[in-house]
Amino acid sequence: MLIQELQAQRQFHVHQKITMMVNRYEVFADDGQGEPGPLVAFVEQKRMAFKEHVTLYTDQGKHSVLAEFRARKVIDLASAYDVTDAEGRSLGYFGKRFGKSLLRSTWQLDQPGSDPVDISERSMAMALFRRVWDFLPWVGDLPFPWMYHFDFVRGGETVAEFEKKTRFRDHYRLRVDDPALDRRLVLAQAIALDALQSR
Repeated sequence: MLIQELQAQRQFHVHQKITMMVNRYEVFADDGQGEPGPLVAFVEQKRMAFKEHVTLYTDQGKHSVLAEFRARKVIDLASAYDVTDAEGRSLGYFGKRFGKSLLRSTWQLDQPGSDPVDISERSMAMALFRRVWDFLPWVGDLPFPWMYHFDFVRGGETVAEFEKKTRFRDHYRLRVDDPALDRRLVLAQAIALDALQSR
């Protein structure tokens, strides 16, 4: 899909598949009926690999890069991640706001020329419940069966939403309402919201 076509998309579907050896993410454009359409991004990473550098490809064959994000510091809970395009040009950056994330996962997304976007879990109660779940013996190792969502807010206005759609599989819907938000940057952030959630 051409960048111009990607930028015109308002809704995406993000599916994660975990195997013994790799974590795999597939991102689909919406087909116009609320279902996954054409594949627009593909991520595959060995399960034991560090997650400080992640590449989003345009296809499953990994022939072309859509975007990449890389941590500025490897050992830093509040590290920022620089997002670049296929030629290595900056698209922006994002980072977890560690202090606020102690109770509710909170991120900040920055795109050049725009005010920052604050990203946080929609429900404080669900955020706290997820933290308790992680500490329960044996139970915390099981997939979290309740759905949780993130809101992208700039200046008090919601500009995008990332919503978990299934209980036991990591299937998400990403809706982007701001036409100026670079879709490559938002897709990188969406992958990070799942891949780096435990950080």
